[in-house]
Amino acid sequence: MEKIKMSTPLVEMDGDEMTRILWKIIKDELIIPFVDLKTEYYDLGLVEREKTKDQVTIDSANATKKYGVAVKCATITPNKQRVEEYNLSTMWKSPNGTIRSILDGTVFRAPIIIDTIKPVVKNWKKPITIARHAYGDVYKDTEIRVEKPGKAELIYTDVDGNVTKNTIYDFECAGVLQGLYNKDSSIESFAHSCFKFAIDTKQDLWFSTKDTISKKYDQTFKLKFQEIYEKCYKEEFEKLGITYFYTLIDDAVARVIRSEGGYIWALKNYDGDVMSDMVSTAFGSLAMMTSVLVSPDGKYEFEAAHGTVTRHYYKYLKGEETSTNPIATIFAWSGALKKRAEFDKLDDLYNFGVKLEEASIKTLLDGYMTKDLVNLVSEGVKVKSLNSKEFILKIRENLEKSLA
Repeated sequence: MEKIKMSTPLVEMDGDEMTRILWKIIKDELIIPFVDLKTEYYDLGLVEREKTKDQVTIDSANATKKYGVAVKCATITPNKQRVEEYNLSTMWKSPNGTIRSILDGTVFRAPIIIDTIKPVVKNWKKPITIARHAYGDVYKDTEIRVEKPGKAELIYTDVDGNVTKNTIYDFECAGVLQGLYNKDSSIESFAHSCFKFAIDTKQDLWFSTKDTISKKYDQTFKLKFQEIYEKCYKEEFEKLGITYFYTLIDDAVARVIRSEGGYIWALKNYDGDVMSDMVSTAFGSLAMMTSVLVSPDGKYEFEAAHGTVTRHYYKYLKGEETSTNPIATIFAWSGALKKRAEFDKLDDLYNFGVKLEEASIKTLLDGYMTKDLVNLVSEGVKVKSLNSKEFILKIRENLEKSLA
């Protein structure tokens, strides 16, 4: 068959370890045979990041700003062990963090659900999308360990030299201190990204913080969201028949558990980190979780929500068989291709992305899956565990039938 045409490249960001191996198999078996693939390639593997002093990560993010759509493989964020293992000159920052900062983006994560794997929360019938503000909070904190009594103060000196000072606590014994910050500009970008994504996907948007306790920090988030909604998005929301509302995070958790899903839940950085893991686990598996970074000006970077699957990679290096779940990475490719097709008005390319997702889901519903999903399937469903390559080839069979 004639390959499906593309007019504008995707930004392709290769990654590390087992997901890098799967990345190549997915391209070779599920993309290149069917699509005249155009990408601007960046190797974000740790070896190349070390070689370029992480300039490759910056370049890939700027390319995303240029072309508008990227697809990213999982990457290593090095710790002390990785510095020694890869003989790194420094502990390079998270590529995701660097890309988020350059794009000023918000991360949206949603589970991929199938009928044969039931959520732990029995009334959940539709995906719950977590919108995480990926800036500031505990991830950019400053901490002090104090060993004796003393006064802790919060001090701010503005550009004119004016000083604001508040006592945090008079320590009568040893303890710890933590300083957090955020910026109005980042909070506003977060809000715009959330409202635009809700309109794009035609879903309700919930936002929750703890403004009753944090009367300045959390309340700033609440007020910014409400102000931007009223000023920029209320009319469009009402036209589409979708809603926005704010509630305390305590109430939101109760509402989420009682709901049937099908909405976006926007959260601050740490809250979003924790709740996305909770949602993915309750729906089944982190390997069945999509992730897309969206900037306020409409740039998209698609990836899997999980990491590089290090344990499987070490087995792979020993020549042992692995059964690593590639679904989230496949959906990163399909999501990027569909978004590229939307921007370029390419119906055939968009339909291919849809059919790739349908072929993946059909393979799972037919009982063919990787080992991580076998024990999650409903009783009475016959399953066959496949290794990673076998599973991808099974998806290809279904994709070829669908395209024919």
